[in-house]
Amino acid sequence: MANDQEMSGWTDLLHSSTQLLEQAAPSAQFPPLQRNLDQLEALSRKLKAKTLRNEAPSQSLAATRLLAREGINADQLSRDLKSFELKTTFEDVFPAETTSVEEYLQQVHEMAVVSAIQVAQKDNVRSFNDYMLKVLEEDCRKEKRDFLQGLSKISMSTKKKMIDGSRDTHAGQLVPVALSPQVSSEPGTELVSLANKPIHEKKASVYAEVVKRLNSSRERGLPFKPAILCKNAYESLRIDMARGKSLGMQKIWQLIQAMTGEDSTIRKDVSKRMGLAIGARRHLECGHEKHIMDTIQSHPTQAALGGSVGNLQRIRAFLRIRLRDYGILDFDSGDARRQPPVDTTWQQIYFCLRTGYYGEAREIAQSSRSSQEFAPMLTEWITNGGTVATETAAAASEECEKLFRMGDRLGRTTYDKKKLLLYTIISGSRRQIDRILREFSTLFNTIEDFLWFKLSCIRDVTGGSSSLVFNDGLVPYSLDDLQAYLNKFEPSYYTKNGKDPLVYPYVLLLSVQLLPAIMHMSKEAGDEGYNIDAVHIAISLVDHAVLSEGSGTGHKLSVMDANAEASSMIRQYGSMYLHHGDLQMTLEYYAQAAIAVGGGQLAWSGRSNVDQQRQRNLMLTQLLTEILLREGGIYFLLGARGSGEEGELGRFFPDIKLRQQFLIEAAQQCQEVGLYKESIEIQKRVGAYSAALETINKCLSEAICSLIRGRSDGESRTSDLVTSANDILNTYKYYPEGLQERDRVMEQETILRELEAILSIHKLATLGNHLDALREVVKLPFLHLDPRLPDTTPNEFQRASSCFKTCVPDLLKVVMTCLDNVHDIDGSIRAMRSKIAGFLASNTHQNWPRDLYEKVARSF
Repeated sequence: MANDQEMSGWTDLLHSSTQLLEQAAPSAQFPPLQRNLDQLEALSRKLKAKTLRNEAPSQSLAATRLLAREGINADQLSRDLKSFELKTTFEDVFPAETTSVEEYLQQVHEMAVVSAIQVAQKDNVRSFNDYMLKVLEEDCRKEKRDFLQGLSKISMSTKKKMIDGSRDTHAGQLVPVALSPQVSSEPGTELVSLANKPIHEKKASVYAEVVKRLNSSRERGLPFKPAILCKNAYESLRIDMARGKSLGMQKIWQLIQAMTGEDSTIRKDVSKRMGLAIGARRHLECGHEKHIMDTIQSHPTQAALGGSVGNLQRIRAFLRIRLRDYGILDFDSGDARRQPPVDTTWQQIYFCLRTGYYGEAREIAQSSRSSQEFAPMLTEWITNGGTVATETAAAASEECEKLFRMGDRLGRTTYDKKKLLLYTIISGSRRQIDRILREFSTLFNTIEDFLWFKLSCIRDVTGGSSSLVFNDGLVPYSLDDLQAYLNKFEPSYYTKNGKDPLVYPYVLLLSVQLLPAIMHMSKEAGDEGYNIDAVHIAISLVDHAVLSEGSGTGHKLSVMDANAEASSMIRQYGSMYLHHGDLQMTLEYYAQAAIAVGGGQLAWSGRSNVDQQRQRNLMLTQLLTEILLREGGIYFLLGARGSGEEGELGRFFPDIKLRQQFLIEAAQQCQEVGLYKESIEIQKRVGAYSAALETINKCLSEAICSLIRGRSDGESRTSDLVTSANDILNTYKYYPEGLQERDRVMEQETILRELEAILSIHKLATLGNHLDALREVVKLPFLHLDPRLPDTTPNEFQRASSCFKTCVPDLLKVVMTCLDNVHDIDGSIRAMRSKIAGFLASNTHQNWPRDLYEKVARSF
């Protein structure tokens, strides 16, 4: 039934269509088309599908028409929106009831406090984690060190047992190489190498060897490059101290090497200060060359270097990478009919200069039409080592003014900036430099680029800068200007609050502020051992006699000059070896401390000025005396015998007269501080036998007094002194010096024998032989107590030796005790008492003890 109805519907539709076709008049615009039912059905289905696909809401259609009316492509806008990425941002959200400024500020304050607390909590957690990690690392290193030391002891014990099985040996404690007087040569110590020691001990050890070689070379007049050797010594440690830092000590040593000219030839027509600045600039150029090579190796495809290895080819390969988004560059354009290439003339010149390729920079400037006027200026600047004539500087400054007036052109392209930089370098004008930095604050990507530009602009204005002022009144840029600019910022600005500690001294060194850089590093007393590096940087700079040129501006120094500051630092470092008993290394560093005030390398050969030589000799005398007075110092400096020919003293005092004068003064200092034993030994070494005997007699007199007063060590002291005096007398028999010396020796020998007589009197009295003791007393010529002889004048005792005057009060007490214990048979005892009373009466000014007078008075 349904099929019949459907068919009737189709029949009615067909009948209606036929009537419409018959009624329609033919038209030229719409020609008649014949379609069957199947074709109509297919077309209707296709039309329906197309209608459904293009169906869109009315709002979307309205928006599309609006965009089309404004000339905006809706499809392109849709694609852009799909690639657009939204990122979350944070902003303050306050309640709607916040209607006053006070409430707003209160809420801001509370949120700031909460944020600060949260940040502090995060910092505390991070610091705690860092500390715990550091503690774990230290514990790990300690366990490793203990384990290796245990292996060392086992190895040493085993090998010694193999040599001598009957003797038990024990491996001693390993002393750090840098702070031990003797380096152990035991086989087991090889296991505990430098790799297992703290960093500061590693540095101290390798630097000490360099200092020893430096002193040895300078003594023999041989060439030596301390900065290069120190750099090699540091590199031999193979320690990576630049973890997480932009700068390490290796780069500092490379800078010192460049500034002192050890890796190149220094121009003789510039001042030392300017030579240091040129060396710093060359160091930055070498660093940029390495940067270029690293960049090319990282982007070999874009560099397209091929088989070319020339300097200019490297610069162009670097520019292909740097300017890869700017299209075809001029040196790669082979077809002139194509789109005009990018002109890189000024880029090539700039980067050639920045990398130290001066010849290539001049070649580019001369070959390009756009730099024809600049080429002679650049040639003059290169030929004269960074300076030009006043007229050339004025012309370059005028060109800078023209470029600044072309502000709109300068805003559209960045290549003219390199041109502006180059003309500014040639001009050396402080005004142009300040202006370019003020208007283009982001011109330099790194501090190295900034400092290279500044160092290239400076002019040597020492000896009066008025003659160097340009004709148009522009003042040249000087090294003092650079230093003053850099010193405006605190050290924390460069070191990022201590996270990169070497950046600040690196900047100071680059700006020729040598002493401030060393002083800053010497205060870095961390685990890295930068204070040790600072001492050896000072030694390298002092050796080249350039430290005084880099005192810097704006730094308050003490009354001492730069060399004296360095000398004090080196001396303090050497005293640490003295504290640990390493006399050899103490001597090496003390020698450098003396050389520091003596003018550096020239002081070794005596070519420094008179004042420097005098300061060097005074310092050396003081420091050598300090070593001489230490335990073992005499045998170290003087050797087993002689006055220094066989010891280390001969290295610094080759002339025997100067050596003896030094030793005599040192012996005098020993006596002043109470080191009589050392004084006697030194006097014996220089042949001053009478002076040695005089010192012994003085000490013997004091020892006798101590013995009489009951000191327990008095007898051993007197015995040693008498033995030492007899040895000197025996030695003098074989080395007679002269008639005058012989008279003095005989005089001291007489005093010695009389002191021995006093010593024997005390011994006899102690043993109870009072009568024998009195017989010896009457023989003493300076007392005149013989009752059978007449009294002497009071002045006769005043002419006696001071050695006797010291022990007379104690001796008279012994005599009075002996008189009390001897019977007076013939009145001689009473006569002796009378002589003693008269002797005391005539010497009341001696301020002798009161009990002596009372004892004599009671005897009557």
